[in-house]
Amino acid sequence: MASHNEERSVGELFSQLAGDSASLIRQEVRLAKIELGQKAAQAGKQLGLVAVGGGVAYAGVLAIVAGLIVLLGQYLPMWLAAFIVGIVIAGGGYYIVREQLAALTHLDPTPTATVETLKQDKQWLKEQMR
Repeated sequence: MASHNEERSVGELFSQLAGDSASLIRQEVRLAKIELGQKAAQAGKQLGLVAVGGGVAYAGVLAIVAGLIVLLGQYLPMWLAAFIVGIVIAGGGYYIVREQLAALTHLDPTPTATVETLKQDKQWLKEQMR
């Protein structure tokens, strides 16, 4: 299609630009999918840690409550011993869950690499249109 001077027509240039742009968009979509998948995996990890915090609190309730109640029951009424131990263990579980939820809320879901390359692509397209 190029002449012996290697000059191309405006139509050919626009055709190539359209093809390059379409390819670039497909690549950006793939990058966004990968990056969002990574962000989702990180969010899943945080949610898993929230569940672990709840499980730790529950395991603490099951394993320690009885022993502490019996121990405190030697010095206090059993109902008061049970109440005190329950409050302490629930507080520990609450702390773990609260910390992980705070970490989850600070997670930035924006696909930053994709946004940056889109800015670069925009600049490239502007230069190609000149």
